[in-house]
Amino acid sequence: MDISEVAKRTGVPASTLRYYDKRGLIASNGRQGLRRTFTREVLDRLALIALGQAAGLSLDEIQAMFGAGAEPEIDRRMLADKADEIDALVLRLTAMSKGLRHAAACPAPRHMECPTFKRLLASAGSGALGRQRQLPTSLPRRREPKPA
Repeated sequence: MDISEVAKRTGVPASTLRYYDKRGLIASNGRQGLRRTFTREVLDRLALIALGQAAGLSLDEIQAMFGAGAEPEIDRRMLADKADEIDALVLRLTAMSKGLRHAAACPAPRHMECPTFKRLLASAGSGALGRQRQLPTSLPRRREPKPA
């Protein structure tokens, strides 16, 4: 199938498909005139790329999953680590949401008189709210499953 059909079926722009081809994430199997052509397997590969990106994986991390064979070689430890990062982000965002909701409905006459708001400010001032990669100590690390 040509590049325009792949773009239509996947919603991935042709320019992105050309970029992925250049990076080696996908491979065209030839040309039909000036248009690149692809086998149907490219649809599965593009779906895996989209899934990886939705999970926050970089293109380099996704590319590492594509070994020499046709089947992807997915690093389970990397997936578990990414899930831990997402869990930590959810915890931080939930805490931020609760703090903001409290501040919006706070019964204190002024926000600076509210102990909850002051704790939120202290967290923001210490940089705790902006940390993206550091996991909280209370979040257990997942163990990699043993191969069967």
